[in-house]
Amino acid sequence: MSSSILSPLRPLDLVLSRLDRVRRSGKGWLARCPAHDDHTPSLSISEAADGRVLLRCHAGCETEAVVWALGLSMRDLFPPGVGAKGRRSASEGYGGIEGGGGGTIYPPETRATLQHPRANGVTTGVRAVADRCNPPNNGLQQCNTPQGCTLAQYAEAKRLPVDFLRQLGLSDVQYLGTPAVRIPYLLEDGSEGPARFRLALSASDGVDNRFAWRRGSKLCLYGLNRLEAARRAGYVVLVEGESDCHTLWYHGEPAVGVPGANNWRDDRDAPHLQGIPTIYAVVEPDQGGDALVAKLKASCLRDQVRIIRLGDHKDVSGLYLADPERFRERWEAAKAGSEPLAALMVREARERRLKLVAESETLAREPDILGRFVAELHQAGVVGEDRVAKLLYLAATSRLLDRPVSIIVKGPSSAGKSFVVQEVLRFFPPSAYYALSAMSEHALAYSEEPLRHRMLVIYEAAGLSSDFATYLVRSLLSEGRVRYETVEKTKDGLKPKLIEREGPTGLLLTTTHIAMHPENETRMLSVAVNDAPEQTARVLATQAKGREGAVDYQPWHALQEWLASGERRVTIPFAATLARTIPPKAVRLRRDFPGVLSLVRAHALLHQANRDTDAQGRIIATLDDYAAVRELVADLVAEGVGATVPATIRETVAAVAEITQGRDEPASLAEVAKRLGLDKSAASRRVRAAVEHGYLVNLEDRKGKPARLVIGEPLPEETDILPTVAVLQGVDLGVATVGEGANTDRTGVRGDRCSVARVSGGYIAPPLPLPSGSDAERVAQGGGWHWDLPGEATAPSPGELDGPPARYDQAPGGEVRLKRALDATLAAYEQHLRGCCVCEPGRGRWCEEGGRAREEYYDAWLAYHRLPSPSSLPRGTAF
Repeated sequence: MSSSILSPLRPLDLVLSRLDRVRRSGKGWLARCPAHDDHTPSLSISEAADGRVLLRCHAGCETEAVVWALGLSMRDLFPPGVGAKGRRSASEGYGGIEGGGGGTIYPPETRATLQHPRANGVTTGVRAVADRCNPPNNGLQQCNTPQGCTLAQYAEAKRLPVDFLRQLGLSDVQYLGTPAVRIPYLLEDGSEGPARFRLALSASDGVDNRFAWRRGSKLCLYGLNRLEAARRAGYVVLVEGESDCHTLWYHGEPAVGVPGANNWRDDRDAPHLQGIPTIYAVVEPDQGGDALVAKLKASCLRDQVRIIRLGDHKDVSGLYLADPERFRERWEAAKAGSEPLAALMVREARERRLKLVAESETLAREPDILGRFVAELHQAGVVGEDRVAKLLYLAATSRLLDRPVSIIVKGPSSAGKSFVVQEVLRFFPPSAYYALSAMSEHALAYSEEPLRHRMLVIYEAAGLSSDFATYLVRSLLSEGRVRYETVEKTKDGLKPKLIEREGPTGLLLTTTHIAMHPENETRMLSVAVNDAPEQTARVLATQAKGREGAVDYQPWHALQEWLASGERRVTIPFAATLARTIPPKAVRLRRDFPGVLSLVRAHALLHQANRDTDAQGRIIATLDDYAAVRELVADLVAEGVGATVPATIRETVAAVAEITQGRDEPASLAEVAKRLGLDKSAASRRVRAAVEHGYLVNLEDRKGKPARLVIGEPLPEETDILPTVAVLQGVDLGVATVGEGANTDRTGVRGDRCSVARVSGGYIAPPLPLPSGSDAERVAQGGGWHWDLPGEATAPSPGELDGPPARYDQAPGGEVRLKRALDATLAAYEQHLRGCCVCEPGRGRWCEEGGRAREEYYDAWLAYHRLPSPSSLPRGTAF
């Protein structure tokens, strides 16, 4: 048969002429199926040897539905005089045919056909079509053939005049040979939009097959053409379905209908109702009603909505049918008794919070919730990963903040990364996170899963399938949202479409990679699981013993929901002090420091039952919160900026040094693994990390050959980036006070506190004099410097000095040499400040030369006042 020459009399010509997007496919054709919203051609068409047309929709539509949607009958699939004597195989395809006995032969049941069994378990023929029910919100043409419904029957059932319904556009039609009522949806301009068919007055056999949509219908609100009257009235009634609208319109009430409670779409429907002061939403007492309320709570219209519940009556039509004579009276009473949705939300939130308080109070008042968490995590079978687990728990709690913390868990394969993450997430309600194993390139943009104040969990970094996917994730983390512009095909051609996904959102990843792309690495805190032999022994022992007992996760879920329902703002009184005490060693600190603050806020938020609030109602973080966070991340922050290296790398480099000591031969990977007591896989991972950092060098440059390892660059000295709590306390309390008549600040600490006190290497340095010398003049008049030094160290009182220390005409104890050194270093420092455009002492900023001059001045100051120099004290001393 030629594909270009078709006989106009053949059934095939008739069918192909009524289809869209027809193209050849093998010995037949493919086209869009008219029985459902088909974007990719899924209807196979072919011609049998006797001339009959064979149809098969690979999406599962019945042949009768396809034929009906084309405006044809089953008879049209056969040439004149051609019949059939029985069924064909599923592989042959099928069309409806008339058998020799006058009965209709229907297609066999195939896996591609959606079937719903009857009560006796048998589903065949027309009954298979009648029992099929596609939900209306999927945009598919429904293929139901129930008992039928006429306009007269519908009018009688709803006790409404037939003529009134006809005025609304309702009419009698045939649907698959069954009587039905056609209900047109009129748009605001009066033109017809989608159309719905009422196929039955009630559901049958437990299946709601009352409705079907016209092919290609795009859902919208019912009654948009009546919104102008609603705007004049100042209110509109929002109901489910068309029959309630008919009842209200008959009584002169402005109303619009949602075509099914689950079909409300705020982006599509809310703009039509904006500007109408009051929206009465009639909520039916079923799951559909609950779904509608949930959608309206998230709507931009929620402040305009008032909720109407009709008590014993399911809907408006039921209220009317119960007593038509008193409907107006009862309806007005229902409107008067409506409740603002905003007030309902507040009341429900209060009731929910009280319930959550009762469920989580004991846990919320724990002084160390993270310690309790780890103890119960051990019962769940997680051992030896307390630090990783605590960090994950705090990060997941930070989702409630404006800037959540993201974590990437690293480690070799089989180290238990995903297991730890999964077990930690069990302590959170499902609403707190969205977990995936992998994600396609555009999934983050097109997914409808809410991400606001949630954690996105991807169990393997490789699951971010492309650079574009990682770009979207980076945008979500950095900007708190995704704004992705694309184009979509419309009836007017390609049109731009902006897709917005609102955050803020945190990210939890696991990976076997040593390092991620720098753009990703700097946005996350990296923490490694323990790969030591001792940890493997602990894991094996735990596996042999099994779980110690079932963990009750409900109080933990209630705790997180309680946190989400209450105050989330946290203030950190010592944040500015902390910023001044962190050495600005690397640009990355600009991202890491806000992450540290977020963890502190998350810890305070978690322990809010034991924290005070300020005048604005914000939770006040304490140094206890900082101490808990510092213990978890101090080394991670230092490693991130290159101020130190992980202990695993130090151990690996030390092992290579020991192996190669006294010999010329490099170390092999097997020797390193043996020295460390690790398997070759774990040792190889450590060696690669050391090589990437340059601390080891692999002399073997041939791929696939055994490594030949030697020592590379020297390891840096251990340097703290985050100051200790003692240092922060010293900065706040151990700075200079001036004179005897010092005031008391808001913290209750006696004395005017210097705002530019400095910490270097963990020690508190003296106050910085101004270049003008005004400090020296004021001190000379006030009687001298005095230090409040925490800890055991004591400072000389002014009486112990020979004169005011800030007056340089005499040196204490006749120490002229120290006085001259102090004068010289101060003069050099002030001279540098006057001529330098970089140094800003008030902001804690110095150039390299200014920093050296400042250090020299501080050393001279300490020596002059008989205080020990930091370099002479044991490491870690704070005074």
